[in-house]
Amino acid sequence: MEQTTERVHRIIIQPSKGLFHLDVRELWQYHELLYFLIWREVKVRYKQTMIGGAWAILQPLMTMVIFSIIFGRFAKIPSDNLPYPVFTYTALLPWMFFSQAFTRSGASLVENSSLITKVYFPRLIIPLGAAAAPIVDFFVSFMVLLCLMAWYGIHPTLGILALPLLLLLTLMTAFSVNLWLSPLNVRYRDVGHAFPFMVQFWMYASPVAYPLSLIPERWQFLYSLNPMVGVIEGFRWALLGKQIPNFMAMAISVIAVLALFFGGILYFKKMEETFSDVI
Repeated sequence: MEQTTERVHRIIIQPSKGLFHLDVRELWQYHELLYFLIWREVKVRYKQTMIGGAWAILQPLMTMVIFSIIFGRFAKIPSDNLPYPVFTYTALLPWMFFSQAFTRSGASLVENSSLITKVYFPRLIIPLGAAAAPIVDFFVSFMVLLCLMAWYGIHPTLGILALPLLLLLTLMTAFSVNLWLSPLNVRYRDVGHAFPFMVQFWMYASPVAYPLSLIPERWQFLYSLNPMVGVIEGFRWALLGKQIPNFMAMAISVIAVLALFFGGILYFKKMEETFSDVI
């Protein structure tokens, strides 16, 4: 009788240990999964809704109307010599994108727990896909802004060419913050309950309903540590022809995002090996 011996090869998959190691090649190999996750996020958002994609218009539009009445008409908040509806809607455009990306990306690991425990893929794809999905809403809302600008006779300047970079900075801000918060939400579900409060607090800490000029000069350095300050001021400059944003404020915002991003990569990689056990 012949005896055969079969060798069983066991493959152990571990997260990379290199400093700031992203393994871009591996991320690219799974780009189709990233597209699928983004498209799934878009479909789930509007599935079984009566007005579908119109929510992408109604949400910033109604917020703009409320802000215009409360802050523009009653509180008489200045708007840098711009029509207040356009002034605040231009800020709501990146803000809505950021707030949706922030909320979805922060909860994304927990919501995809079954996928994480069964299939291997770079875990960074999950929060990245959730953060990128609201870009569809952004472009729909952007059409409304163009109509508002035409109504008030405001013409875009050459600064509009910087819009893709500002949009990328908005995406990086949401993604970088959630490199910290999404792993924390896996271990401590209380973090997820705090997302709505954090978004609300962050909005009033950003120049959405008021101009940066209202902040006393001695506080502007500290205030600019909020990355959305540079983003919002950049959008108003690029679209409305507002004066060139304060270089120092923009530089501080960009540095803050980069610090969050690289620190977040380290933290995410450290926590990644525990996801399957804890989630």
